Amino acid sequence: MKAYQVVANGEPLEERELDTPQPTGSEVLLKTVSCGVCHSDVHIHDGYFDLGGGVQLPSPLPGGEPLTMGHEIFGEVIAIGEEVEGINVGQKYVAYPWMGCGDCDLCNDDMTHYCPNNSNLGIHVGGGYGDHVLVPHSKYLFDAADTPESLAGSYACRGLTAYSALKKAGPYTKDNSLVIVSAGGLGLLALKIAKAAYGISPIVIDIDDEKLGMASQLGASATINSTEEGAAERLLELTEGGARSIVDFVGAEASVNFGYNLLARGGTYVIVGLFGGQISVPLPMQALFEKKLMGSYVGSLGDMQELMELVVAGKIEPVDVETRDVSEVNRTLEEMKEGKLLGMVALTHD
Repeated sequence: MKAYQVVANGEPLEERELDTPQPTGSEVLLKTVSCGVCHSDVHIHDGYFDLGGGVQLPSPLPGGEPLTMGHEIFGEVIAIGEEVEGINVGQKYVAYPWMGCGDCDLCNDDMTHYCPNNSNLGIHVGGGYGDHVLVPHSKYLFDAADTPESLAGSYACRGLTAYSALKKAGPYTKDNSLVIVSAGGLGLLALKIAKAAYGISPIVIDIDDEKLGMASQLGASATINSTEEGAAERLLELTEGGARSIVDFVGAEASVNFGYNLLARGGTYVIVGLFGGQISVPLPMQALFEKKLMGSYVGSLGDMQELMELVVAGKIEPVDVETRDVSEVNRTLEEMKEGKLLGMVALTHD
């Protein structure tokens, strides 16, 4: 099989020929149809997450060995282990990539994505930047019905991340009760999921007018450029004194400092993005105003099931995805790092 691997953090991925895995037991072998390029791939490639103030959280290659990245995987079943039931060769599925050990309390409580001994596809073990992916069990495979093949894999990370974060930030009572920070690919997908799952039109904030224009076209109730004069006052006006729920898909000092101060009493601020930085929060104000500041990391297998039910039912309108051959992976990662990508990109294999 052919795979594009990170051999050294920060260096261009290398095309390599590897042995094609053979499934046994409960395993399923997929031939990769497409694999979304996620912003977390940039951090995995770099080998660290920026915590602000010059502090970095290392994310080294597992065991120091080359890694085939790519965790937004859509593939065709080409072989199955002898214990697999209900899955047939030739079927196509989205692969849930957040694998746990299967034995700890977290895994038993449907929180495999929190497991400290995880083996996530494309992060700890081989992923969709290779033309074959070995999935350990068929329970991690989800039908995507008529979803465009270039988009399907993104539901395993970006879609799931958005859905899970929106669940944490709710409930929602009406339009403008939710504010989405970012009109990038993930923010726009969250906009569509909010409309499908909760029947509301959220406010969208960004610093790029072109991206905000896309959010308006997709049904945002209002858009705000946070760099413009009067942006804070406009948000307070639209939310009648303060936002009840804000989901931040940027996760930068500037975005959190702008949005968190505009939360209503008892409001919830969910940080999803990994841009980095630090903030200072007066602790007494947390108690006096009961503001909730929390993070959200991908989502559970149960969240994935709920999300894909919406997808299969056709309730989430597809977003446009640019497709590129997997050989363009290095250019794609560089453009994503530089913020030059508009919308979402998926890599395809010959």
